[in-house]
Amino acid sequence: MTPWAAAASLPAADFVEQAEVTNWPARIGLVAVMLALIALAIWGMRRGWIHRQQRQADVPPPAETPPADALLSDPIEGLFAGTGTNGDWMDRIVVHDLGVRSRATIAWGTEGIWLDRSGARSVFIPAAAVVGVRTDRGVAGTVRSKDGMVVVTWRLGDRVVDTGFRADAAADHATVLDGLVTTFATGVQ
Repeated sequence: MTPWAAAASLPAADFVEQAEVTNWPARIGLVAVMLALIALAIWGMRRGWIHRQQRQADVPPPAETPPADALLSDPIEGLFAGTGTNGDWMDRIVVHDLGVRSRATIAWGTEGIWLDRSGARSVFIPAAAVVGVRTDRGVAGTVRSKDGMVVVTWRLGDRVVDTGFRADAAADHATVLDGLVTTFATGVQ
């Protein structure tokens, strides 16, 4: 007879009842403290996001669509990782949905770069605003593998910002990088 069959054949009277919780007020108090700590953390994150929006109120909104006559490459699907201040990859730009990670397609042409996003405002980066293109580990607090993200450095008003995009497929990642470097003749930074 297997151990499982032997345990199943024991009478119900042989099973020991589990101990009851004897200190309900202490348990309820601990649960209340944990819920309060979680609420405090969420409140702090929300407050930080709102203060960051206030500090970045001077950032102008980017264009959302390319010019009607723009000739763009075939779109490539991937992840819009966000936009951060150039030189400080942890300083996410949160205004105008620029800090929101989202699914996106990227297309480029001589007019600029179009990031058509799902669930957030799309972004069009005019060619005149592009400062450089490079690969990096991350941008806007998002970290990937070495050279796992294509980062476009561009001017948004008086600020120089970095926007990160990661293609879904490795071959597409190389296509995006090569296409942007070729189109904007910036070389890889």
